[in-house]
Amino acid sequence: MIDRLKDTRSIKVSGHRGYKSAYPENTLLAFHEALKAGVDMLEFDLRLSKDGAVVVIHDDTVDRTTNGTGNVREMTTAQLQELDAGGWFNTIFSGLKIPTFAELCRLLQHYPDVLLNVEIKRSPDAVQTVDGAMELLNEYGLLPRCVFTCFDGEIIAYLHDHYGAKTQGFMEDVMSGFTAGEGGTYSKMWAIGIEMKLLTPADVERFRDMGLQVWSYCPDTEQQVLYSIGCGATVMTCNDPMPALRLRTLLEG
Repeated sequence: MIDRLKDTRSIKVSGHRGYKSAYPENTLLAFHEALKAGVDMLEFDLRLSKDGAVVVIHDDTVDRTTNGTGNVREMTTAQLQELDAGGWFNTIFSGLKIPTFAELCRLLQHYPDVLLNVEIKRSPDAVQTVDGAMELLNEYGLLPRCVFTCFDGEIIAYLHDHYGAKTQGFMEDVMSGFTAGEGGTYSKMWAIGIEMKLLTPADVERFRDMGLQVWSYCPDTEQQVLYSIGCGATVMTCNDPMPALRLRTLLEG
């Protein structure tokens, strides 16, 4: 484990829903602040609105992260963007909006070196969300930078088989639609994400032996970051990216 701390050049720090610990998640402000902080990758969540637009929001309802109520897929883009997506976090952020994916794509064009972890949320229209996201990523020239994530094994398979996309899945116990065995869900993955409370050196070694990159989420303290790196995780998806960015700089120095 100690040897792995000596070479951090391959470690990437990803902002979870942007800079989630300090700004309202999945807003353009949270993404912009994560980019300013120096993250290597952005993680964000995609769903489909009632009128077929791909929008950036984690939950299936707007209740937690806006001043509204209702299911995302039952609201039009205009209705979603009438909501306040910042005041719930702190009143100084009142007025922030749920971004469309097109708006986020336009922001990302200004950061050509940043990688993208595109999470497709589990929903009845997840396949359509994938198709809409792919169309926009191609339009804005962002597709080569993407790794796609989903907790649904069927969507992982669709991304892999239909689009030849790089995918990041999860351990079988936390996924739906998981297919075991040869040619199953693990074979469709390029990387696997492991929650910090489940991360062990033995599992990292097991999945690396399967040819998978191993990513961790969410190491938000220096102790967690050191443990994650020591286990051999190559990407750390952080609510607060600053401990990981600071420690990586120290270790590299």
